[in-house]
Amino acid sequence: MGKKNYLTAPIKTTGMPPGVPYIVGNEAAERFSYYGMNSILVVFMTSMLRDAQGNLAVMSEPEAKAWYHTFVAAVYLLPILGAFISDALLGKYRTIMTLSIVYCFGHFALAIDHTRLGLLIGLTLIALGAGGIKPCVSANVGDQFGKLNQHLLPRVFTWFYFSINLGSAVSTLIIPELLERCGPDIAFGVPGVFMAIATIIFWAGRNKFVHIPPAGLRNYIREVLTRENLKALANLLMLVPFGTIFWSLWQQVFSSWILQAQHMDRHMFGREWLPAQIQTVNPIFILAMLPLFSYVVYPAIDKFWRLTPLRKFGMGMFLMVFAFLIAAWIQTRIDAGQTPHIIWQIIGYVVLTAAEIMVSVTHLEFAYTQAPKKMKSLVMCTYLGSIALGNVFTAQVNVLIQKGTVKLAGASYYYFFVLVMLVTAIAFVFCARFYRGRTYIQDEEESAPV
Repeated sequence: MGKKNYLTAPIKTTGMPPGVPYIVGNEAAERFSYYGMNSILVVFMTSMLRDAQGNLAVMSEPEAKAWYHTFVAAVYLLPILGAFISDALLGKYRTIMTLSIVYCFGHFALAIDHTRLGLLIGLTLIALGAGGIKPCVSANVGDQFGKLNQHLLPRVFTWFYFSINLGSAVSTLIIPELLERCGPDIAFGVPGVFMAIATIIFWAGRNKFVHIPPAGLRNYIREVLTRENLKALANLLMLVPFGTIFWSLWQQVFSSWILQAQHMDRHMFGREWLPAQIQTVNPIFILAMLPLFSYVVYPAIDKFWRLTPLRKFGMGMFLMVFAFLIAAWIQTRIDAGQTPHIIWQIIGYVVLTAAEIMVSVTHLEFAYTQAPKKMKSLVMCTYLGSIALGNVFTAQVNVLIQKGTVKLAGASYYYFFVLVMLVTAIAFVFCARFYRGRTYIQDEEESAPV
């Protein structure tokens, strides 16, 4: 597996780079594995978790939400470690391959041990694997492009996000059904198989990828500490607190929204859907709305109002306020003893998905293009770190609820997050005007300021 066949710079072409299909295929399979496992965690912890003797030892809802959001926070904090290993020591390809194997073992630990110990081991390995490869995979997409085809970056990041949601849509429909019919061993084992497939796909594309060599420890530290790079990092850190609150709400589609769906009328199309299956509509809406926004909505808005990345980001934050207002209204009806139809939550998913497209896709592309060439993986952690901190925030709120320190039961829980999101969105409007930055592509020095 010598390096003589590896590309070390983007191919000079105006078309798509040859490594992109392997990256997109790998991402679709990896996201199937992650979101399939992710979709059943809260249900598993609150209904199927066992002790060492095989007896049921389930968690309360606040405890399960605290465990879940702590795990997701770890997934999105560990990219800092992966970025360092990738940029300074091993390079993106070797980092992704090594940690993907760790990732596979995490899935299989969940499949064979259904106790708290098995849960802890499995989630720790998955957090290390999934978290470690996150900044490398998204940065690896951008590394394939040069000056001649950089105009395709927004489109390829859209398709990259499309693959994420294709994997997510299929897995969140299938894996909850497997949990219900076959139990946690099969339901956690199948995502493990898909992670192994993802690893094989990535390995198969090794001679098609651009392999940007690691800087080396000493050079990496020197590069990070330059004035220009510290300034670029500080600029992007401005977005983190705003993204934090956005993701603290969005991530609850896998916790509080599933638990809310348990108390709703879920009969549609002649069958009753499982609570964990309702979240499938999010990636389905993503698949439908990504091209709609890219080719219709954004160009239409841009004709009347210059639609910069930061303006998209701000609009998405206000949309998230409305998404959680719908969830709060649903919970108000449930608290009153009613059983609202699941269509109301699906309407909430429509608004939430529009918000996600405006914030997540935009932040992902923006973080890459604003990162200096030797810091691509590290700066992607500003995007991923906001997701981590959002989950830390949600986890801590639920820990305080579990301890009885705060009283946020029923609809008041959702209204609390509505208020926090609204204040954050308004603050962003004022802070965004102070952003200053530059765009960096791998085979050119720099572009004009943003």
